[in-house]
Amino acid sequence: MTPSLSAKSRYILFPLALFYWGVVLWRNLFYTVGFFVTRRLPVSVISVGNLTVGGTGKTPAVIYLAQKLQKNGFHPAILSRGYGRNTTGTVIVSDGEKCLTGCKEGGDEPYLMAQRLFGVPIVVDEVRYRGGCYIVEKFHPDVILLDDAFQHRALARDLDIVLLNSQDSPEAYKMLPYGKLREPPFHLRRADLLIWTKRNLSRPPVAVRSRVERYGVPILSSRLLSAPELRSSDGTVMSLAELKGKKVFAFCGVGDPQSFFRMVEQTGADIVGRKAFDDHHNYNKEETKHIVSDLKNQEVDCFITTEKDLFKVAPYFGSDKLYALGVEFKPTPTGEKELLAMVKGVLG
Repeated sequence: MTPSLSAKSRYILFPLALFYWGVVLWRNLFYTVGFFVTRRLPVSVISVGNLTVGGTGKTPAVIYLAQKLQKNGFHPAILSRGYGRNTTGTVIVSDGEKCLTGCKEGGDEPYLMAQRLFGVPIVVDEVRYRGGCYIVEKFHPDVILLDDAFQHRALARDLDIVLLNSQDSPEAYKMLPYGKLREPPFHLRRADLLIWTKRNLSRPPVAVRSRVERYGVPILSSRLLSAPELRSSDGTVMSLAELKGKKVFAFCGVGDPQSFFRMVEQTGADIVGRKAFDDHHNYNKEETKHIVSDLKNQEVDCFITTEKDLFKVAPYFGSDKLYALGVEFKPTPTGEKELLAMVKGVLG
C-alpha cells in the first residue's frame, strides 16, 4: 500500500522521479548493448528480486526455494548484498551448519535465512560476482540463489524471478521517490517468471494487473501464510491458536507493515497497539523502553513482531512476552508445479 502524496510532495518528487527514471534507463541500456559487462559464474544461478522497494515477501520465497532445491537433491547456496549490515566485503553468514555472524554483521535478512536453513551456505557481498566466486571455491554448490538481484545485471542468471506484491496500488507503480518502482514496468520483459505474492491478503488491482500482464511473461500466484507457531528469542514456543483473544502490541520494521498487521489480526488476536518502523530498522534500548512504558496502563498479554525484527530487538526488550510471527511463502498447487518445473528445467 502506498500513502497518497500531497500536492506539494508531488511537485517536489516528480522531477526527482523523472531524473531517476532517466538514470535507470541509461544504465540498463549500457548493459543491453554491452558497454557494461555482465559476468557469469561456473554454476547455475537463480535470481529472486522485485520491481518495487521492499515488502514483496522475498526472504520467505528464497527460503522456500532453498528448501525445495534441497528436497530435490540439489546443493544450493545463497548470495545476498546484505543490506543494512555494518560490514563490507565478503562475509560468511552461515557455512550451512551454523551461523558465523550476527544480524548486524551479515544483515537482518541473510541472518534470518541462516536461522531457518540448514545445509545452505549463505554469503553476503556488495560485489555479487566476487561473492559468487568465493561461494563456488569454498562450498562447491550446484546452484546459487541470488537474493534481491533483479536490478543487479552485473551477474548473469539462468532464471530471473520477479515477485510482485498483490497489495500494491496503481500509485505504487510510479518511479522512486514518487512511487515505489525501482525501474519501469516494461523492464519486466527481462524476467523469466513473475509471481504475485500475498494473494491470500488481497487481489492485485485491475490497473496494476493490466500493466504487468501485457509483457507476456509467465505469471504465478502465491500466498504468504503465518507459521503454525510463534517463537521467542529464548526458544519458547506458542501455538498460533493460543494467540486468539490475547491482547497484543504489534510492531515491525519491514517494507510492508500493513501486511504484517493484517496477518496478526487474522490470528484472532486483539491488537491494542501497533507501530511501524522503517524497513531494516536498527533498534536501540531507549526505543524498546518506550514501547513497553507506553503500554504500562494497559493489560498486554504479549508483544508480536517479525522474525527479522526479533533478533535485533530482543537484547534490549527486557520482557519474556516478546514473540515473532513467522511467515511462509506458499505458491498455489498449480503454481508450485510450474515453478519447480522451470527450476528443474534450468538445472537439468
